[in-house]
Amino acid sequence: MRRESETPIPEITVAEFVTTSPPELALEVAAGQGSLSAKSITSERIQKLGLALAGFTEYLRHGRVKIVGKSEISYLSNIKADQYRDILNGIDPQKIPCIIVTKGLRVPDPLIEYAETNSIPLLRTQVISSRTISLITTFLQERLAPQITMHGVLLGIYGTGVLVVGESGIGKSECALDLITRGHRLISDDSVVVRRIANSLIGDSPEITRGHLEIRGLGIISVSDLFGVSAVGQKASIELCIELKAWDKVLNVERLGVEMEKTEVFGVAVDSFVFPVSPARNLSTLVETAVKLFLLKRSGFDAAKELIEKHATSVAGKN
Repeated sequence: MRRESETPIPEITVAEFVTTSPPELALEVAAGQGSLSAKSITSERIQKLGLALAGFTEYLRHGRVKIVGKSEISYLSNIKADQYRDILNGIDPQKIPCIIVTKGLRVPDPLIEYAETNSIPLLRTQVISSRTISLITTFLQERLAPQITMHGVLLGIYGTGVLVVGESGIGKSECALDLITRGHRLISDDSVVVRRIANSLIGDSPEITRGHLEIRGLGIISVSDLFGVSAVGQKASIELCIELKAWDKVLNVERLGVEMEKTEVFGVAVDSFVFPVSPARNLSTLVETAVKLFLLKRSGFDAAKELIEKHATSVAGKN
């Protein structure tokens, strides 16, 4: 299986964060408008500024969104403005990509001054702190997940993300076309963007090639134009990998299928099948059947094991 490229450490500018974050947050910019594109978030983890505002700044981490909620605002409202400014000036602005004030609270003037002076985007949401942290964490876990771009085809078959890989020219796109005519969905052809979130893999298409297939002899075709918008899916969780190989390159052909094979994709073991390719084999039917077998095995039914157990019982009965 060929890995094409791995991206550098992912990050997201605060400008992109504001425009693409969950709509429920409805983020508004209270200060630091000119710094939105200059500041970047590099961690999905969130930090509240409570301890830092109390003077303990040792554990402030770079690249994390900082939250100011009701408890922080209440604390600061009970101290003098000069003391307030001294506390803020003791916080290293280089460690703060942006600050979010939650629950629609009024943003204190010293905090606005600190943000403007140090070119820190200061945002506000009407959502309470706990919900804000949950929404941002979920969003950033996916957005900042490490990713690679792989050569292959990703399809949605019976609600399962199926990654089809193999050498160039082996028939991956033609197989995908046949599966699309059977009602399944294309996620990506040729280049598949794979993000790893914990031990899960999420596959997607590069935006420029989304919804297109390259078929030798036909050229590039628009799947949605030919088969309707329902024939193109968005991202999918990769649960099964199917590798197509020339028959003469397959050393061992699985005959019983007692144990599912595993293929490592971006450091995660994924259930897999290896199909020898020859002119007489209907690849789309094999792939469709493989997915059905995978789903049956996951639900606890295994035809191969059942047959072996019946055979063992039969042999034992004759002895």
